[in-house]
Amino acid sequence: MRMRSLDAVFSALADPTRRSILARLAVGEATVNELAAPFTISQPAISRHVKVLAEAGLIVQRVDGTSRPCRLAPGALSELDRYLEQLRSTLTTNYRRLDQL
Repeated sequence: MRMRSLDAVFSALADPTRRSILARLAVGEATVNELAAPFTISQPAISRHVKVLAEAGLIVQRVDGTSRPCRLAPGALSELDRYLEQLRSTLTTNYRRLDQL
């Protein structure tokens, strides 16, 4: 399950539009229309990107009347951080061993 989750996160982050959406949401909550404003692609295309990000667990949406504001999911990148820290630790250990040689 963990690797499947990481695969979904990496897949979602592979697209520059989705990374831009996440960067915008780092500033604060936004609706799909607000997220679509700076892009030259359609609002339905942005909605599909939002869906991918939500399915990867990177963002959450809430219902507020007729709008569905998006925001970054709490702890969304914690699994990715743990994975990258594992790699960093292993690389650091390997580099230290090489330095000793």
